[in-house]
Amino acid sequence: MAKLPDMTKHRGFPSGLTGTGWQFTIRRANPNGVAPITERPRHRTSDNKEGLADAAFMHALWHHFGTEPFERGNLDAGRLSRLFNREVVPAERPFDNASYDAMLQINETVARKSFPQSFDDIMEV
Repeated sequence: MAKLPDMTKHRGFPSGLTGTGWQFTIRRANPNGVAPITERPRHRTSDNKEGLADAAFMHALWHHFGTEPFERGNLDAGRLSRLFNREVVPAERPFDNASYDAMLQINETVARKSFPQSFDDIMEV
């Protein structure tokens, strides 16, 4: 088996939104290459669970990292992509969107407008 790339595991970060299939972290590095973070649109649907997962993910990011830049590490590329270039932005130039070492940062102004409940001490889900 090929050697897996190094990947920081954010200890204490929630693995996902309980009761849904939405994950926030991955267990191990992908041996076939790092999934890139790309800006994905968010569409309004009648099922609010995905929007709730985005808000819960932002809540976890804020309470884990705050205003400080953070390493992508084991954070799920799909979930990051739903916030990328809006609530979560690159914290370095050049930015490698396909690296576990990529540095990101919360755009607090945009995030507070998009997910005000994510900044409460306790978020009801």
